[in-house]
Parts: sequence; C-alpha cells; structure tokens
Amino acid sequence: MLSPKFLALLEPEDLKDKVVLDVGCGAGRLAFRLAPRCRRVIGIDRDTTAIAQAQQRAAAERLANAEFSVADAEAVEYDPFAPQLIAAHLCMSDAIIARCARALAPGEYLVFVAFHVDQWQETGRPSRFAYDEARLASVLRENGFIPEHLEVEREVTRFGTVQEGLAAAAGLEDRWKADSRWQRYVEFLERGGRTLTRSHLIVKARRR
Repeated sequence: MLSPKFLALLEPEDLKDKVVLDVGCGAGRLAFRLAPRCRRVIGIDRDTTAIAQAQQRAAAERLANAEFSVADAEAVEYDPFAPQLIAAHLCMSDAIIARCARALAPGEYLVFVAFHVDQWQETGRPSRFAYDEARLASVLRENGFIPEHLEVEREVTRFGTVQEGLAAAAGLEDRWKADSRWQRYVEFLERGGRTLTRSHLIVKARRR
C-alpha cells in the first residue's frame, strides 16, 4: 500500500510537463498512479518479472507515456532518463541518493519512502537500507539536497498470543529465515513480546 502521506507530498507538484522517474518501481503501482498527471513516467527495477507485469499493464491500458526498464537502481546513472522529479517507495540507499543528486537540477525534487531503523525492530536486526532521521538528513545534505519534509510514519500491531504474533508475520517467514531474523522474532515472542512494528520515513527534498 502506498502511504497517503507520501502521496500527499506529491500532490502539490505540477507534473504535466515533467518526466518522473520511479526508482524501484516493482510492478508500477506508483508509476501508474502518476502517469495521468505527468508528461512521461519511467519506472526502473531489477526485478524482471515485476517489470514485465508493468509493461503488460501499460500496453493493456494503452498508456503511451509510461515505460518500464530492467535496471539496478544502485548501479545505473539516472541522467539518461532526464528526470525532473524522482520518486521512490521503499527503495532507497546512499547510492540511490547520490544518483538522484547527479540527475536532478537545482530546485527539482526527490520524494520517497525509506525504511526507518525501527522497522521490524522485534527481530533485533535493522535492514541495511534503514535510516534514522539524523543520518538520512545528513546524507541528503551531503549530496546537495535540502530536506523540506522528513517524518516517521509508524504502525505498531499488538496481539495477545504467540500464535497471533506468528500469524501477523507469516508473509515474512521465508525472507526472515534466510537472514536469521525469524528465529529472533520467535524468541522475542517467547519472551513475552507482543508487537510488530512497521516504521518508515516520509521525505521530500529539494536539490540545492
């Protein structure tokens, strides 16, 4: 689900004559929402299956101004896409911020949702892509951005039993088992923990 607060940051932008780059677009959920508002939207993602789905949907809906390409957002440069606004939903890193800075002109915007360090804190292991507020603001400034909006959006699910806690994270089990987070989460529940935290940073930054 796209964060309403994230979408609200994009709402005031006049995009009708602009090229928007959607970084880490997946199957194009954000790109399809923006397509009616902008001159051209380009989605990039390294997931070939997701890009194929986005391309098929664009063709089915006859969206001539929406295009999708397979690309590693941390490896390619964004300049060839000539974006005038860059957006990203849960796909952010220092490398991506640096590439956005090189592609955007002064006064243009980067708007995104990033993982906050409290995301899945019950597993005891933050994502390598997670930021706290201070570090993210620092990385943005180091790359020539002025943060105009930076807030934490947090949702804590509470439950009464271990079984409810396991069910709440069922869709994450395979991924968490691969990096040992699942066992830590089980141990958290066995010690009496009864929460599961989603925590994101909602950001709008202007290129200086």
